[in-house]
Amino acid sequence: MEIVLATQNKDKIKEIKEILKGLPVKLIIFNEHSRELSVEEDGKTLEENAIKKAEAWMKETGKPALADDSGLEVDHLEGAPGVYSSRFAGENATYADNNAKLLKLMEGVEQKKRTARFKCIAVLVFPDGKKELFQGATEGIIINEPRGKNGFGYDPVFLIPEYNKTFAELGDDIKNKISHRAIAFKKVRSFLQKFLDQ
Repeated sequence: MEIVLATQNKDKIKEIKEILKGLPVKLIIFNEHSRELSVEEDGKTLEENAIKKAEAWMKETGKPALADDSGLEVDHLEGAPGVYSSRFAGENATYADNNAKLLKLMEGVEQKKRTARFKCIAVLVFPDGKKELFQGATEGIIINEPRGKNGFGYDPVFLIPEYNKTFAELGDDIKNKISHRAIAFKKVRSFLQKFLDQ
């Protein structure tokens, strides 16, 4: 079975490939092809954006397409950056820019009010219009300064209390077991195992 992976984010591609490893599925990645398809992520929710990306690539290729949208929800910021996580500090913001803006907004906020969660919505869309949605979330705390060299995005400032380490300090092995994306894509994996066994 071939599935189009509706993202061009190399970090996401690496994580998703790792989580789905071993399934009899060929993941088609765009940067291995000359196709360019720009999907404006203007949805009001993670779910809307994920569906929009998956449907666009399914229509473009005629194959099942898998997309996700993830975001960081900080309680003190009333759920921000949320759906705007990747462009929190502006349209062409780097990971460092987004982290700097977040830490500035969290200056002086006491630890117990620094709670946050990463959320991931994954969507698998089939050419017959059928849609499957999968969710994952990981709870954590926003720390005062970045720590760790692994991961991407907000990983260096997102602390997992059980480990007392940020996602960027944990390393891929643990992150790919407990992250919001890991939880959502493990559900994708279970669904595909059942689907392929039919």
